[in-house]
Amino acid sequence: MDKRICVIVPTYNNIKTVTDVVERLLPFGYPIIVVNDGSTDATEGLIVHLIEEKKKTSPSADITLVSYIQNQGKGHALRTGFRKAIEKGFDYGVTIDSDGQHYPEDIVKLVQTLNDELERMKGRHQDGVLVVGNRKLQNDNMPGGNTFANYFSNFWFMLQTWQYLPDTQTGYRIYPLHRLHGLNWLTARYEAELELLVFAAWNGVKLVSCPIRVYYPPQGERITHFRPIYDFIRITILNTILCFMCIYGWPKMLVNKIMRL
Repeated sequence: MDKRICVIVPTYNNIKTVTDVVERLLPFGYPIIVVNDGSTDATEGLIVHLIEEKKKTSPSADITLVSYIQNQGKGHALRTGFRKAIEKGFDYGVTIDSDGQHYPEDIVKLVQTLNDELERMKGRHQDGVLVVGNRKLQNDNMPGGNTFANYFSNFWFMLQTWQYLPDTQTGYRIYPLHRLHGLNWLTARYEAELELLVFAAWNGVKLVSCPIRVYYPPQGERITHFRPIYDFIRITILNTILCFMCIYGWPKMLVNKIMRL
């Protein structure tokens, strides 16, 4: 087990799935930080109970709960989780959604991808590695809105960073905690994940894609807090701002490329 790595699980009203996600992560031995983003259901009590039970049955299990009263959005939850992870001395943070769409078992592939890339970069100038999960956008039961939003986001990301990623919307990633940029200005909701990718690319962090599986339950069973119109507008506004900021980002990328020569 690599003790530099922890897992960050942001959650909001996912009481039916969050404990399953945490339980399936535990066998891999990584410390887990659950960020309860102001859930109005019994999520907090459920996680507290799980922590108490694991203290009795699995003393080595390391689960930390960070909880606050008012829902602030996924971006805020991620920022909270990153800061707690840095405070606890970790170098890399795996982020995974708590709605059951991601397979916790795929953490093995993500960590292996990270370690392989770090090995390749050994002895060379480096600014960290950010591993991004890659879902199959053509998945039979993937919601059409998700596919469109992803293609839309991928296009703008490529324009802003001169880099191609097949899936810029997935929340299953490994972040280099000490190479996160713009954390103080991070937007509060779903668009924050795109923002983190763009800032990382501008500042020389290497972005690596890793295939992952994804599960989309039948339409009537899906739990999502993504608001298609409202959040799409927010993402569009962010992309517009980032395009203006390219006057800073593009020269920064050029400098980083020259430094690697």
